[in-house]
Amino acid sequence: MKWERGNTSRSSPKNSKIAIESKRTIEIDEFVPKKEIDELYLNSPYYLVPDGDVGQQAFAVIREAIRKEGMVALGRVVFTSREHVIALEPRGKGLLGVTLRYDIPDEKIPKDMLELASHIVETKSGHFQPEQFEDQYEDALKELLKKKQAGEKIEAPKERASAKVINLMDALRRSVETERGGSAKRQARRP
Repeated sequence: MKWERGNTSRSSPKNSKIAIESKRTIEIDEFVPKKEIDELYLNSPYYLVPDGDVGQQAFAVIREAIRKEGMVALGRVVFTSREHVIALEPRGKGLLGVTLRYDIPDEKIPKDMLELASHIVETKSGHFQPEQFEDQYEDALKELLKKKQAGEKIEAPKERASAKVINLMDALRRSVETERGGSAKRQARRP
C-alpha cells in the first residue's frame, strides 16, 4: 500500500488487523440490467441456495422477481473478513453469485510518455502469426525428459534474481533511442 510519495507499507491478509464482521447474509443495494455489467468486472462465481427453511421463501421471491424483470441484484457480502460486491442472477433453483472487481481509477498520462509509447507501438507493429510463438516450458520439459532418459544428472534451475522496479519513462526513452540507433546503423549500411 502506498500512502505518501516514497513511503510504503507491506501487509498481508494473514496479519491484517482489519476484520469486517460477517452477518451471513447478502445485503442487496440495487437492481441493474445484466448487460450493463462489463465482463471485465466478473471475478469469482458461487452457486447460492438458501440455508435451511428460514429464508427459503424470501430467497425464491427475490430469485423469481429478478428473473421476471431480467435484472441482476447488486449487493455486498463478507467472505474471509473482507467485503465484496456481488452480482446475483437466477440460475435454476438457486442464484449465481459473482463477486465483482472494484473499478480502477483513471491515471493521468503525461503527453510525452504517451507519445513515446505510441512510437514504440508503431515501430513494433506487425501481424498476428501464431507460429512465431514457442512454448518455452514445453521445450524445456522435453529437454529435461531426454536428459533423464539418457541417465544424465538433472540439476535444479538457478534461482532468478528478483525483478528490478524500473521507471517506465526511462525505459521508453531507451527503447526509442535503441530503435533510432539501430535504424541509423541500417541506413548507413545501405548503398
